[in-house]
Amino acid sequence: MTKPGRTGQAASWWDDPELARDRLRRHVQIITESRSEVAVATGGSDDLADMDHMYREGAILVRDADLPRVRDIVGGEVQASLINGVTLLRPEVGTEEALSQIDAQLGVGVATPDHVVHVTGKSGACPATEPEDVDQPPFPGVNSDPAMDGSGVSVAVVDTGFLPAVAQQHAWLAGVTGDKEDFKAPQIQPFAGHGTFVAGIVRCLAPRAEIRVEGFLRHGGTIFESEIVTQLDEALDRVPDVICLAAGTTTRRNLNLLGFEALWQHRLRHYKGTVLVAAAGNDGNRGPFWPAAFPWAVSVGALDPHDNRARFTNYGSWVDVYTLGVDIVNAFPKGTYTYQEGRRKGRKREFKHGMARWSGTSFATPIVAGMIAARMSATGESGRQAADALLETARRGARPRVGAILKPPA
Repeated sequence: MTKPGRTGQAASWWDDPELARDRLRRHVQIITESRSEVAVATGGSDDLADMDHMYREGAILVRDADLPRVRDIVGGEVQASLINGVTLLRPEVGTEEALSQIDAQLGVGVATPDHVVHVTGKSGACPATEPEDVDQPPFPGVNSDPAMDGSGVSVAVVDTGFLPAVAQQHAWLAGVTGDKEDFKAPQIQPFAGHGTFVAGIVRCLAPRAEIRVEGFLRHGGTIFESEIVTQLDEALDRVPDVICLAAGTTTRRNLNLLGFEALWQHRLRHYKGTVLVAAAGNDGNRGPFWPAAFPWAVSVGALDPHDNRARFTNYGSWVDVYTLGVDIVNAFPKGTYTYQEGRRKGRKREFKHGMARWSGTSFATPIVAGMIAARMSATGESGRQAADALLETARRGARPRVGAILKPPA
């Protein structure tokens, strides 16, 4: 495996509290500008940098069994029965007021916001850095072991969409399909190419896996929880072996995502061989990031090149495994990118080579997904079995003050 050109990105926002807050403000702005219904819970502050979570204003999620008594309290109209087990309700009062009333009368967690799921963590973008133009081969490189090439394995990459024109430039992306990302060259918008980059990482680890990019995160890298669980429910009709999700969210009162809980209970758990691999997020703290924090998901944190926890990665007892997430190199669109944060804010950079270097738990996640797919083709295990076996290996190699570690193949 070739070494990356360098390690450690220039914009170390995690070492500078003011840079981190400015970064978060900008990314919350990107999200709120992309969808008019997005509201920001800040605990009463006027500063977007105090964001706790984001949600859809005027909507709540309710378990089907609780719907009658919730409507007795806040009224409202059912907008959609999303999937078996959960309903989207439009209450007669605002979201926060409705949830406060329900909490007081029925208990916390009976209803929850329709959270915004996004490729940004609480401290900023799920990519912990902005992309850098490079003229290098992919890193990690293309797996050359024919016994572990991912043959016969289906991987669903849930992300921003797919860029066929970018894929055509790189042999390892041949045959990847998916929902086309809305990309208008030559301007490269924030998060553009994220899904293609992630798919490229999976393909390098499992070069013959069948990969489809589900383009759910199209609005500034965001989607409402109600939308993503409905679309994941539809994606399960294709029965993928591995679902790679490089997105998530913090939540109101750190409660789990009600929509994902229902998706698991009523659909996903019945596909006993399918495994969801999800990013642990880049807030640099131990607070749960959902859906990665669910016990049935494989949550992935990031390592630096020295096998230390990356400074940006979330951590804690809910994170299953850590793998390389710094200075990953893969396919990226050509064009002009305007930096959004830090000391380079406002500067333009021409991406000429069709490759980028990027860091974040977004990119550690497809490494683990690709390793699961590669193992499946070698052993005949299901996605869940292969994931469990790799996690056992990772636990045996656990490092003090880090956790369980998986290294991509050399």
